[in-house]
Amino acid sequence: MALRTGSSYLPEETMERAKVGNPIEKDKLKKDPTSAFLDVYEFAKAIRAGALDWEDVEKADMDSRLKWVGLLHRRKRTPGSFMMRLRTPNGIVTSDLMRLYAESVEMYGPDFGVVDITTRQNIQLRGITLAEADVVIDKLHALNQTSYHSALDNVRNMVGSPLAGIDDQELVDTRAICNALNDLISLNRETGERGNPVWCNLPRKFNIAVSGSRDDFAHTHINDIGFVPTKHATTGEMGFNVVFGGYMSIKRVAESVPIDLWIPADVNSAYALSEAVLRIFRDEGFRGDRQKARLMWLIEAKGFPEFREQLVAEIDSYDRGVTTDVAQPADSTPFTRRELLGVHQQKQEGMYRVGVHVPTGRLHPESCRELADLADKYSAGEVRLTVEQNVILPNVHESKLDALYAEPALAEGKHLSVTPGNIRGNTVSCTGSQFCGLALIETKANADMLTRKLDELLDVPRPLRIHFTGCPNSCGQAQAADIGIMGAPAKKLDPETGKKKAVPGCNIFVGGRIGEDAHLALEPFKKNIPLEEETLIPELVEIITSQFGGKLKVVSEEA
Repeated sequence: MALRTGSSYLPEETMERAKVGNPIEKDKLKKDPTSAFLDVYEFAKAIRAGALDWEDVEKADMDSRLKWVGLLHRRKRTPGSFMMRLRTPNGIVTSDLMRLYAESVEMYGPDFGVVDITTRQNIQLRGITLAEADVVIDKLHALNQTSYHSALDNVRNMVGSPLAGIDDQELVDTRAICNALNDLISLNRETGERGNPVWCNLPRKFNIAVSGSRDDFAHTHINDIGFVPTKHATTGEMGFNVVFGGYMSIKRVAESVPIDLWIPADVNSAYALSEAVLRIFRDEGFRGDRQKARLMWLIEAKGFPEFREQLVAEIDSYDRGVTTDVAQPADSTPFTRRELLGVHQQKQEGMYRVGVHVPTGRLHPESCRELADLADKYSAGEVRLTVEQNVILPNVHESKLDALYAEPALAEGKHLSVTPGNIRGNTVSCTGSQFCGLALIETKANADMLTRKLDELLDVPRPLRIHFTGCPNSCGQAQAADIGIMGAPAKKLDPETGKKKAVPGCNIFVGGRIGEDAHLALEPFKKNIPLEEETLIPELVEIITSQFGGKLKVVSEEA
């Protein structure tokens, strides 16, 4: 039986719009993206046999269609090698997977063979070549992880609560929902294998986040679908107020919007709603200007009440017993968002979660193996990723905490840390110009250097979130940060010529918030600031002391 293509699920009217759509739409029709599910194996086999070179692969395959198996070619920065983005529902991985990540990238050397934790609780492997890609995919599948459907016009990683199942203030355990939605997207029901044609031809990328507590560790306000846990005012049943359309891009940054909709907090309801939204988006979403092809544009074109009416009707048409209601009142009792780094008691007696800082989310093979060893010794082989690009070791018994603190991998000066400091410990960074051709600045090295310096200079009364992003696409989510640093043009006086010359620079955003009171800082606080330390550090010190209660440290003179 021939496998169906992604385009075969599109109505005729949608196909006609795609035919006159943007170049990516036309590429998807010329050769269906589902071809990548087999092509990646054929290409790898031919390259290993010496019958093919990566430069012989059609450009649209190399740079576009292979993204359907998670392979993102960086032609501008690292021609011939890929970043492989995985799917990590709810951000939960195992020690075996951590060791596989190390094994998969190690051969590419310390500069290129690295592992990044992303702002979607996900993993990206760097340096992967087409000759080895199929091997890595098969090893991932053997450990119940996949890279399929993780890039371009696909539904991205399912973000959930990093404290699922261990939190004494939990409202919803997000794990089962995230796993079910991951299967909705990536599992072919007919074959039982990863690679699902049903959602292989969306108009644009799509993000889903499932929050499990009032902390909103999943950041529902910047997702296409955000499930916000809310108890029904009449029945007391736990459910979700659902918000829609949040996203960040070079042309527009939009917070998710409510449409007055509540559903029960169970797998069946979340699955049906997500399927219904995706069906509407796939078949009716815009396929012309890609800057206006995200879900928010479709909702606005329809109107909020009209979109809600269509969505509820779609859910009802599935006849799966899903109930919907108007949005329920949020809990208004005082609440303070909790921290994920450090040591915190779980709801299970005698058990603790230990948040470990990973500087800018960057891991090398050695640190991957160190985390795997720590997980085996202290957390039953489980590692949880956070959207802040750090990790949590869950279920550490109280009797083992001292031994964990004393581990060489967590010693002062090592890459991993339990007590990294209020500034450096809360730094987030996109990939930057080291690997990304869109980035205007190098982010990860600068983020680590600058925040180390700020921690040396300043005391701050609370964790301060500084996000670095290389360009206005804002993969580093600068607008959601206390302080966001976004790559931008800048000029500085050249003392030799007496003229201003172009230098790496940034725009600075101030005042983004996360949690129940989430808010995006949409306009720069300062613009076109040179990135160099002698200019940027004083600017940041002034912002931190005036806006966030920071105080300069008193340094005593040596005798």
